[in-house]
Amino acid sequence: MEITVGSHVWVEDQELAWVDGVVTSVNGNEAEVETINGNQVTTKLSKLYPKDMEAPDTGVDDMTKLSYLHEPAVLHNLATRYGIKEIYTYCGNILIAINPFQAISHLYDTELMDSYKGAQLGDRSPHVFAITDVAYRAMNNEGKSNSILVSGESGAGKTETTKMVMRYLAYLGGHAAAEARTVERKVLESNPVLEAFGNAKTVRNNNSSRFGKFVEIQFDACGQISGAAIRTYLLEKSRVCQISEPERNYHCFYLLCAAPPKSCQEIEKYKLGDPKSFHYLNQSSCYELVGVDDSHDYLATKKAMDIVGISVEEQDAIFRIVAAILHLGNIAFALEGEDSSVLEDDKAKFHLQVTAELLMCDLEALETALCKRNMVTPEEVIKRSLDPLGAAISRDGLAKTIYARLFDWLVKKINVSIGQDPDSKCLIGVLDIYGFESFKTSSFEQFCINFTNEKLQQHFNQKPGGIISLLDETCMFPKSTHETFAQKLYQTFKDHKRFVKPKLARTEFTIVHYAGEVQYQCDQFLDKNKDYIVPEHQELLSTSKCSFIASLFPSLNAETPKSGKFSSIGSRFKLQLQQLMDILNSTEPHYIRCIKPNSDLRPEIFENVSVLQQLRSGGVLEAIRVKCEGYPTNRIFSEFLERFSILVPEVLKENVEENVACKSIMEKVGLSNYQIGKTKIFLRAGQMAELDGRKAKLLGESAKVIQKQVRSRIARKCYVRIQTASICIQTVLRGQLACESLKFRKRTAAAVKIQKSARRKSASRKYTNIKSSAIVVQTGIRAMVARNEFRSKMQNHSATIQAATEEEEKDSGKEEEDIGKEEKDNGKEEKDVGKEEKDVGKEEKDSGKEVEEPEDKEPEKQPTVEVQEKEELPDPPVAVLEQNKPDKTYVSPDKEQEVTEESNEPYHIVEEISSPIQDVLTAEELPSEVEQLKVLLIGEKKRADEYQKKHAEAQELSEQRRKKLEETEKKVHQLQESLNRLLFSMSEQFSQLKTILQTPSSSKPASPPIARVDYFDNSDNSDASSTGSDFAFPASGRDSANNSCPRPKAPQVHVKDATATEITGTADSDKEGAFDDYF
Repeated sequence: MEITVGSHVWVEDQELAWVDGVVTSVNGNEAEVETINGNQVTTKLSKLYPKDMEAPDTGVDDMTKLSYLHEPAVLHNLATRYGIKEIYTYCGNILIAINPFQAISHLYDTELMDSYKGAQLGDRSPHVFAITDVAYRAMNNEGKSNSILVSGESGAGKTETTKMVMRYLAYLGGHAAAEARTVERKVLESNPVLEAFGNAKTVRNNNSSRFGKFVEIQFDACGQISGAAIRTYLLEKSRVCQISEPERNYHCFYLLCAAPPKSCQEIEKYKLGDPKSFHYLNQSSCYELVGVDDSHDYLATKKAMDIVGISVEEQDAIFRIVAAILHLGNIAFALEGEDSSVLEDDKAKFHLQVTAELLMCDLEALETALCKRNMVTPEEVIKRSLDPLGAAISRDGLAKTIYARLFDWLVKKINVSIGQDPDSKCLIGVLDIYGFESFKTSSFEQFCINFTNEKLQQHFNQKPGGIISLLDETCMFPKSTHETFAQKLYQTFKDHKRFVKPKLARTEFTIVHYAGEVQYQCDQFLDKNKDYIVPEHQELLSTSKCSFIASLFPSLNAETPKSGKFSSIGSRFKLQLQQLMDILNSTEPHYIRCIKPNSDLRPEIFENVSVLQQLRSGGVLEAIRVKCEGYPTNRIFSEFLERFSILVPEVLKENVEENVACKSIMEKVGLSNYQIGKTKIFLRAGQMAELDGRKAKLLGESAKVIQKQVRSRIARKCYVRIQTASICIQTVLRGQLACESLKFRKRTAAAVKIQKSARRKSASRKYTNIKSSAIVVQTGIRAMVARNEFRSKMQNHSATIQAATEEEEKDSGKEEEDIGKEEKDNGKEEKDVGKEEKDVGKEEKDSGKEVEEPEDKEPEKQPTVEVQEKEELPDPPVAVLEQNKPDKTYVSPDKEQEVTEESNEPYHIVEEISSPIQDVLTAEELPSEVEQLKVLLIGEKKRADEYQKKHAEAQELSEQRRKKLEETEKKVHQLQESLNRLLFSMSEQFSQLKTILQTPSSSKPASPPIARVDYFDNSDNSDASSTGSDFAFPASGRDSANNSCPRPKAPQVHVKDATATEITGTADSDKEGAFDDYF
């Protein structure tokens, strides 16, 4: 991939190992990268790795699926999955397990076991159960033994992973739960016993296995566990006598010291106390583990001993030996004379006595065996005293020998208790081996451990005359020291590419392992490599009164005669390792790599540098590269043809060789880059999946042909049933639609009649109101005219009298006085007339109020009534038909014809398919029948489209009608405003009329005038109009917006005399022709 500006890449970082960033500039072979932390880094292009920006946020469960297979991509994927508590990830067929350092619920329960049973690798999420299930099914299907190799450094979780593997194997091949002490239960319960005596706390792990373990689980022909055997390798004996801070000794010492109160008799019997009081335990300040109850584990260990078949007497003897070792370590020596040693003090004597009692041996013989040595010469046996240092070394040697013999006895006892099946032909081996170790001070144990990992990785090929052989040769010379051993190493391997001599070093050497360089100190190589027991110790313990202890140290005569070849820990370990490799080579291996995410043993912390180092040392990255570039899949010719011959059936019909047939299949499916061997075909990564996919596709197409015929038959039967049912449903629906249509028509006719009556009543009410108003107006106007006439007559009369008076004044003064008296009388009469006129005005005012109230209130009620009537009217006929609501019906007079026409339109009903369909069709008639069904389906689709179009048109028509109705309501509102203005104008005129009527007059009218106001229609009420009226007042008004009423003329006022009887009769009359009597 070409790296340019803007590319997302991974760049090295000292703290995070790898960090992602973006390339900001490229200058030749160098690039400048801005990291996600904001730092600017300049590095070479060859040291940059591209980042996959399309990778899923949750990572991938198999790292071979990564688009870019390199260190940062693998590290980032593991960190991403660990962040979401996915601790298992595949790397091809290798399972990577990251220790979570916390309990994860439902990760190992029975339901999860059942889900992985029989599942293919990759079908479910990665898990240790999946690898174990693959090994178990491969053993059953192929009849070949399998092995599961669990590796990783100390603290990575190898022991717990091994427990889960054996637990799942017991679940798959276990016996009934009712059977007591079954093989699988003994295998599982052997773990607490071996952990108590073979595990200890180290710098990196609180429960580190200090020995290698290979468990062989044997199965019978039915796939059930029939036997088991446990093999151990290289127990770390030096830990019994020497530990460093902050480590602990083996767990069994602390368990015995922390025995619960119920077992106080054991503490008293063994004379134990606080662990701080024992030299083999107080070399470190760590005595307890966080979250671990030693007293509880003590009881659990004893219970496990019962299950694996260790009797109570044997348990007592085992703990006697453990207590004796603790007391043996407290025996101190002091110098006596020049080179002799004696017990240091009374405390040392006490511990010596307790040790002798626990071992059931002679006290003086024990002291002599610790402080003296027998030198055998041809002439005699000479006893030589040891100095305090030599006595302490002798003491520690005795303690290590006793503990090693005890551990070997436990392993043998467990194997005897479990039992092996000699008839078993298949087994599954589970290897829990130490991981690669590199400490500041690496000694002989680390050398052996790393040598084992080299053999497992197939990188370290030990030659004859190698380091272990040279160590055995050096140990055979009595005067050899660790310095002479180091010089031999420098001379022998000075030209070896994996051997490095540190500068200024005299007893150190460095080996370049596959996982890195490790520097070893050979100060104690010679002592730790010697595998022999002091004859004095052998003779002392073989004569013990405790039969258990005596059985651990049989007499020299009972042992196998010596072969004359030097025996050492290194040579014996090489032999055991070679036997282990032979077993593994005869099985199908499966790999589980355990990773420790951090050095603090804390959950949810992922240290990139530490994890990357473990990935390199575990060979995970190399496995990815080899897995993708090599031929990971291979099959025997016969198996390949049996599996994939369906892709090319004609190959089996030809008489050709199996390899030629396999080649023909690969060529015809278009796959290349495969290899044909002598008996197998080797495929690249992904080719097997491609073949399986094509096979599945072919089988799927064949299944589809069968399903097509079956489904066609089923569909045809279903179609006939549906057709019959649809005809019945259509019949019922059509009847219902006809009934609804009839109901709608009846309701429409009823609505028309109701509207007709309502409109007639409304028009009559309006006519009555207007008629009453006109009478009131006419009354006022006629009164005004009468007053004017009366006033004119009075003026003329006064003028005539005045002229006559002037003429008579000349004749006589007496007549003037008479005339004056007459005028006074006339004045009194005018005053009386004025009073009468005032009374008449009050009566008219009261009558005006009575008439004014209906004039003011009635017009307000009228539009309200009309609006309410319109609001209460239902939706148009189309909405009535759709919603099927018969209580609400509204039909406008101008749209009654449209409603009638729409109601008469025929309903579109799906036509019945009356063509006969046979219940059984032959294979030849099916195509023609399918074509007919297609034609019918197309016709139905066209008819449905037409219905949809008509439905859209109906909706559009309904929308237009709705808009017209809104316009009509708007115009009604405008008409109401015009009427209100007219009434206001009439009220002003009436006020003026009352003012005129209050003017004093000399005469009283015979009857009050009556006025009437009405609206006249040009068409319907033309006979009610009058052109010969005395007065006519124009009134403002607007055109009515109601579609059901014709446009009205401007209102006119007519005045005519009317008697009180006529007024009363008119008010009570409801006939339309009564208005003509007043004109």
